[in-house]
Amino acid sequence: MIAGLSSLFGYNGQAREEQRDSEMDAMNKFAEAFQNRPIYKRLTAEILQAVPDDQLEQTVFDNIYEIIGEDYENELQNVQRLTKGQQAIFSTWIVEGEVNNGGFNQFYFNSSGQYANMAVEGFETVGAIKFAHLMKEANKLYASISGDLEKFDDGTLESFSESYNENPLNELDDKFYDLDEAEPLWKSRVRYIRAHIDQFVSSEAHPAK
Repeated sequence: MIAGLSSLFGYNGQAREEQRDSEMDAMNKFAEAFQNRPIYKRLTAEILQAVPDDQLEQTVFDNIYEIIGEDYENELQNVQRLTKGQQAIFSTWIVEGEVNNGGFNQFYFNSSGQYANMAVEGFETVGAIKFAHLMKEANKLYASISGDLEKFDDGTLESFSESYNENPLNELDDKFYDLDEAEPLWKSRVRYIRAHIDQFVSSEAHPAK
């Protein structure tokens, strides 16, 4: 009996190890594929139509960064020169990334907060109306507490962490997550891109790398 249990535990341990190795291998392959993904300086309808849905947002987002470059001081002005569709994808992607990573508090704390108003129109543009309403609520709330949050903006991680204490923006994070679970935001953006290809194409398409 003991030998049987020992054999069973040994098998389970080996199975778990093989599962971990498999998961690690899959993660490494994903990271490698992401690192080596084609980034287009110019896009055509043919390229966008050939990109799978699960890669479409990233393709458009990468292209936008190719267009606006690394002029971070003038990034907002450069984004404002883009098409309505590009602005919508860029601004809502920025909001989603920041909120998923550190909540609305992080979004406003970082330079990403400069896209707060653009994001409202962006959510409306892609048809994510409930997100647009939530963004308006977040902007209004932030405006009312921004003065209180300034004391935490001293460049230290400790102060940034303290800025979350009793911060009413935290409650909006949960609303955002619930909305995204019920109506995944990426699907709204993909639908919009597919239906408005002309907002994202240019001529002489070729990979940047």
